[in-house]
Amino acid sequence: MRNPDSTPSLVPSDNLNVYIVLDDFGEAGRAYRETEEAQADFENVIDNMMTGQYCDPVRVVGFNTSEGWSRDMSEDIAWEVLKRLRTDGKSVPKETRNFLEWHVGGNEVAMAEHFVI
Repeated sequence: MRNPDSTPSLVPSDNLNVYIVLDDFGEAGRAYRETEEAQADFENVIDNMMTGQYCDPVRVVGFNTSEGWSRDMSEDIAWEVLKRLRTDGKSVPKETRNFLEWHVGGNEVAMAEHFVI
């Protein structure tokens, strides 16, 4: 017999960090990008930034409902993108440039690009 006090939780039991990107679509306005659940992680956001998959990203918000937190992850994401672009010897995608300059500074972006061969 089923115990009436054991109702299933509506909150997923997975303890996941989720990242959503606020993208600027120009005259159409800003919107948080629709993302598949499996693609809303740190690595995919970094990869999408490095490959210019967003129009003009403005902010990245990270959250974890299991742990009960949310915060602006933009600066952390920007530093990681810059580090990986520099390490991989890749140039900054034009779609990502404003995001990086706003969150880590134009000088840092210029120095990272200086190392691109």
